[in-house]
Formats: sequence, structure tokens, C-alpha cells
Amino acid sequence: MTHDTTLSRLTEVDLRPLEQRLRGPLLRPGMPAYDSARLLMNRAVTRRPAAIAQVADTQDVVELVRFARNHGLPLGVRSGGHSPAGYGMVDDALIVDLSGMKRITIDPTSRLARVEAGVTSGEFAAVAQPHGLAISTGDTSSVGFGGLVTGGGIGFMVRRYGLAIDNLVAVKVVTASGKLVTASELEHPDLFWAIRGGGGNFGIVTEFTLRLAEVRQIIGGGLVLPANREVIRGYLDYVVDAPDDLTTLAKLMHAPPTPYIPEARFGELVLWILVTWTGSKAEGRRALAPLRALAEPVADAIGLIPYPAMFNYTAHQAIPICHFIRHTFAHQVGDAVIDAALDAVDHASSPFNMVEFRGLGGAMARVAAEATAFAHREKRYLVSGLALWMDETEDATPHRSWIDALWSAIRAEGAGAYVNFLEDEGQERIREAYPSATLARLTEVKRTYDPYNMFRFNQNIIPAVRG
Repeated sequence: MTHDTTLSRLTEVDLRPLEQRLRGPLLRPGMPAYDSARLLMNRAVTRRPAAIAQVADTQDVVELVRFARNHGLPLGVRSGGHSPAGYGMVDDALIVDLSGMKRITIDPTSRLARVEAGVTSGEFAAVAQPHGLAISTGDTSSVGFGGLVTGGGIGFMVRRYGLAIDNLVAVKVVTASGKLVTASELEHPDLFWAIRGGGGNFGIVTEFTLRLAEVRQIIGGGLVLPANREVIRGYLDYVVDAPDDLTTLAKLMHAPPTPYIPEARFGELVLWILVTWTGSKAEGRRALAPLRALAEPVADAIGLIPYPAMFNYTAHQAIPICHFIRHTFAHQVGDAVIDAALDAVDHASSPFNMVEFRGLGGAMARVAAEATAFAHREKRYLVSGLALWMDETEDATPHRSWIDALWSAIRAEGAGAYVNFLEDEGQERIREAYPSATLARLTEVKRTYDPYNMFRFNQNIIPAVRG
């Protein structure tokens, strides 16, 4: 294989020998299941791969990587299909579709779980809950482990239990050479470091071993407040210094038609705060009091629930929809950003558009920046703007204009990017995701494990040039 692989070569290769070695199906254009298999969560992105291999197990992944390497073929990888840039599908490429790899094994005594890369956040939470165990994963039930964990893994309990990668013990990885290796602190530690935040640049992770936390019931749900500068400022000032057991995600949006919001308030501009409290009930009431005191709630749907029930509050996000996203980490969020967000959502291109404010800190911040490839440990906030619309045939121009205008207003206070939330925004934004020392180390690991950049359809890290 050479670095100069081309997308046109796949049409010249006989895939039948590969198909005979695979346990899972190999879908090609014209087959009944092909069109549904190539769909992504972001319906604004449409791709037509040359073939989609719905792998059954790790050996299928090995076969695909070896075949692509030997024939110089472009190779894409899909887990949950949530990549904002749509990297889970690549035009004219061979796709390794991990979404059928669903095996979960939990040892309740050691609190260790082995999770295949196609498992979603909701699927895992449902299996772990009967054991009284959980881990902070995606905010939406349909987010796949493959992309979530390799990018870092910010979730509902991040301030109490850290990022998903902070609970990672080991991974099984198929490298660009077609070898299956185990990476951990003791085996291939450089690879293990890079996978924890470096995305899919270094191989295809087929299985994660994670340490779980004891989480039975939480105080969780949604607190809906009328939106104005004072309410948002009060929220931002409180949540980053609140007790670690409190993790929140606030959405500035138009009140959706949900059962717990009064019908007369539908469409009103609100700050919808998703709350997860993992401590005692008495302490939880005290910790939530400052949020409830910000304003007379439009609705208060917070209560004692099993952790998986949190996904009920983001069920609408598990439905495929067209979207654009822009985001930034921030040390502070000034009033100018709050005012820009209020104005943008009030004059949105779609009734579904929103701005998200997420308070960070806690356990996530107590891991050294150099310990993993996710280096934005000290950031206090993650601010995201989302343009969302339902009709795939609709002209996307107004939505792109809306998100671009909002981005120009909030970017000035930005300080870094979260690789899992990036669209196809170029190398400049990838450099914002990785501080210079982190990126330099990642390029060296890339040179070791993927010198010809086989795994390049992602937020790509270019291999270091040999001296």
C-alpha cells in the first residue's frame, strides 16, 4: 500500500473473495438493504459508498483492513453514525460498519464491562442498570461507543465520573497493518494514550473494557425556565462550581410540545436544563435549589429516576435529522455571548434551533492534561449552536447562514474544540482540538501505527514525517 491511494480503485477490484471470508453481509448499490444502511444521523449529509460491510465480529474487521491495505482501497468506519461531518460513510469507499457488534459483558464484582464498538449509550445503560452500574456516555441513546469513547466521551455524569476515556482500562484495536492488538497502560501504552481522545486515527477499536461506577437511582430530569440574560448568567455562574455530583446541560430553545410543559407555553423561549445528580436525595435538593431559584419554572420534571431514564429527555435527538453545529470550549461566557445566543434563537431559521451551554469541571478537570489525548481538562464550559431542520429536500442555505452568524458571535471567547462535535472544518479546527504538544505526540503515534494514513476519513491527524 502507498500513501497515494485513490477513491477510484475500488471499482476495479473483485470483492467476491472478500465477501466469501466475511461472516457479515457486504452490501453494494442496488441491494435491498444498501440505501438504509448508508443513512447517517445527520440527514444533511448524503454519501454513496461502493460497499458497506456490516461486520459480525472482530475477525471481519481484520479481513476488511487487510483487504483494503493489500489493494490500496479507501476505507471508512461507522459506529453509531453520529459524526456531524458524516464520516461514517464515504463516497465510493469500502465501509466497515460496526453497528451490528453489540456484545456486552459485565462482571458486577470487578465492575468491569467489555463493550463492542457498535453498542449505543442507551443499550449499554439498559444492560448495566440491573447491576446498579453505569458510566457517563453520550447524551443521546443512539450515540455509539466507537466514536464517543475515542473522541473523549462527555456525558450526563461527566463532573462526577469524568469522561468515558477516564474509565477506560483497555481496548482491542485492528491497526492499519491488519493486526489485532490490545492497548492499555501496560500494552502499547502510546496507542492507548492516543486512542483516548484522538478519534479513529490509529486503528479500528472493536471492543472497550471500562470500569463502571455504582449508580442505581439518580435525581434527574428537566427544569424548564423562562430564558433571559439573568437566568442564563445565573446558571453559568453556578454550575461549574456546584458539587461534583451535579452535571447539567442547558438548552436555550423554543419550548417543545412535551407532556410536562404546559400547552400554553409551547414555543416560548426557554432555558431547558437537563439535570443529573448522583449523590444523596437531601444533598440533591440543596444542590438544585439555586437553579430552581433563578426564576419561576415553566416546568419542573426533576425526580428520582433510574439513570437510563435520562435518555427519555433526549429521545428526540435519537431521531435522524438535518443539522449544522458549531461549538467551542470556553473559560468564561460573557454577556455578549449570552445576548447573541438569545437573539439568534429568537430569530432562528427553524423552530428547532438551539444553543447549548454545558458546565464542565469536577472529575474531568482533575485528570492531568497530558494523561490522554483529550487535553481540554481545565475548560469550564462547552458552548454549542445547532441549526436543526426536518426536511432533507429543504434549502439548507438559511440554516447555514444562521449558524455562521451565531458562530461569529460566540467564537471570540472560544478556547479549543471537542473533536466529537466537529464538522468538516479543516486543519485549523483540528489544531484547536489538540494543543500543540498533544498534536505533535499524536502525529508520532500516527506515524507508528498508520504511516500511510489509511484511517483518514475522520478529524484527520497527519502522520509525522520521518526525519
